[in-house]
Amino acid sequence: MTNETVIEELNTLLRGTYMGIHGFEQYIQKLNHPDLKRSFQQIQQEQKQNAQKIAEQIQNLGGVPADDEGISGSMINFMHKMMVPDNERRIIEEAIEGLDKYGVHYSAELVKGDLDPNSKQIADETINDSRRHAEQLRQLMH
Repeated sequence: MTNETVIEELNTLLRGTYMGIHGFEQYIQKLNHPDLKRSFQQIQQEQKQNAQKIAEQIQNLGGVPADDEGISGSMINFMHKMMVPDNERRIIEEAIEGLDKYGVHYSAELVKGDLDPNSKQIADETINDSRRHAEQLRQLMH
């Protein structure tokens, strides 16, 4: 495994994290319930902290971190913005689905076996945060 490979994998993870941050921004704009809005804002803050950690690791490896979700991510985000539900329960369901699908499963598949120990730890923390965030949102459904 070369630093280039690790940087590429981390940048893909970083772009996905930016997609999550932007997705949560769209949800927050639609939420009216103050406690629910605060929960989403807290999750978004933690996603931003994870993005910062990933970006720093990319720099430590001599790479240049992505600064947005990339072209395909921008297109997905644009489409998502047009389709954000108005119903708060549906917003929570959609957020859980996104965290499970992209934040956990896709991310775990992406970084499997291609990272040095320090990068792997950062990626695992990011994935575990997504898992925990999805669980927090599931609790709000009850």
